[in-house]
Amino acid sequence: MYYPILRGRQNELLAIKELLNKSVLSEKIIPIIEPVKLTPTLVNTLGAFAEANREVALIRNPQVGSFKTDAKNPKNAQYKEKLSDILLNQEIKRGHIINKNTPSRIDNWRNNGVSDSDIITLCTNPDFIKFYVETFQSSEGVKTLVPYSSAFRKIRKGRILLEDKFNKKSRNQDYLDDPDEFFSDDHLYYQDDGYVGFSDYSIIGSEYTESGFAPHAVAIHIVYFNEAHELRIRHFVSEDNEDITDPAKKFYQAVTQLVEWNKTQRLDTIGIKTFEKIYEEQSYPGLGVVKKLSLMHHLELIGLYLDGEL
Repeated sequence: MYYPILRGRQNELLAIKELLNKSVLSEKIIPIIEPVKLTPTLVNTLGAFAEANREVALIRNPQVGSFKTDAKNPKNAQYKEKLSDILLNQEIKRGHIINKNTPSRIDNWRNNGVSDSDIITLCTNPDFIKFYVETFQSSEGVKTLVPYSSAFRKIRKGRILLEDKFNKKSRNQDYLDDPDEFFSDDHLYYQDDGYVGFSDYSIIGSEYTESGFAPHAVAIHIVYFNEAHELRIRHFVSEDNEDITDPAKKFYQAVTQLVEWNKTQRLDTIGIKTFEKIYEEQSYPGLGVVKKLSLMHHLELIGLYLDGEL
C-alpha cells in the first residue's frame, strides 16, 4: 500500500480528485492530506472520496499553513460545517501527527467511538515516541508513518515507511546539473523490511512555503521505472533562464524535451497524455497545472505498478 502525503494545496487536491473521477487512482493508494487552508477545493475533494467510498486520511492537527485559523474565521462557517459533515464518513480516516498531546487526543477519539483501525499517525520526531508508546503500545489496528531509522525501532506494529524522496533544489535551473536521478525503491523492499506500506511526498517534497515566487527556470519532474523496476525521476528544464520573463516560452522548452523523451519511454498516463496535448496545442496551462499533471502521473504510475499492470 502507498500512502502519499499531500500538503493540501489546490493543485495537489485537484490532482487526486481528477484521478479519482477518472477511475485511475488505485485502491492500493490512500492519500494523506495535511490541510494548509480551509477551502472549497479541500471540502469538495474529501466529499468526492466519501461519495466514491474510497479511503483518504485528513490530518486533524496540521503543523503548517493557516487551516486552524481559517476554521475559526466566521467567514468560513459554511465550509467548516460541510467539512464536519463529510468527516463523519467512515472512509475519511483520522490522521494525527504524534506530539505531547497525543494520549489525551486519542483517548477522546476512542471515547467517541473511533476505532484505532480508523487512525493513521505520523511520528517523525524521536522525542515523541514515548507518547506513541503510551497511547498505542497495546494497539493492533493503528498504522503509523515512520522514517527508516533505528531511532524508531520501538514502533513495530502497522508501521509505514516514510521518506522524502524528492531531491529539492534551491533553483529550478539547478536540476540541469542532475537531469536524471534515482528516486526510490521502497515499493520493492518495504515488506521485506517489516513495513505494511510506504509513503513519501511525491514529486513535491516535504518542504512547505506559504507563498510561491516567479522562477527563472521552468522544470517538469517526471518519474519512471527502469528495467529493474526502480523508480527514477527525470527533470526537464527550460533553456532561457536569465530572468523571470516569458514563463510560457520556458514551459514550452521544457515540455518539448518531455515529449521527445517520451517517444522512446512511452509513458501513457493521463498526466503525460495531457502534457502531450498541451504541447500540440502550444498552450500554457500555468505552473500550478504543471505540478498537478506531474503529480497525477506519479500517482497513476505507482498505482499501475501496485496493481500488477506494469
